[in-house]
Amino acid sequence: QVQLVESGGGLVQAGGSLRLSCVASGSIASINAMGWYRQAPGKQRELVATITGGGVTNFADSVKGRFTITRDNAKNTVYLQMNSLKPEDTAVYYCNARTRTAWLPFQDYWGQGTQVTVST
Repeated sequence: QVQLVESGGGLVQAGGSLRLSCVASGSIASINAMGWYRQAPGKQRELVATITGGGVTNFADSVKGRFTITRDNAKNTVYLQMNSLKPEDTAVYYCNARTRTAWLPFQDYWGQGTQVTVST
């Protein structure tokens, strides 16, 4: 089994910064892409940013230029640096990792989510 544990969420004023971390653990053979998604109240979950094992990144248009995604492959960890935060960034942020274990092919695993609240 694979577990993803997020940390770093919280309450911040508009214009501020937060850094989210997500550590994957368990019977991991290989991790392909890792990423962050978010879900605001009453809205569908949406992609924020992804990063491949080789470091290729992809961002939602709404966060380009403000958010940065990085990963430490040796630690099975992905980070999301969020700068110039806006109230519309308020959401529960979920970590995702496409992971292969010793018994299962690549599939998506999710963390439990961490709340990010941006006040005006």
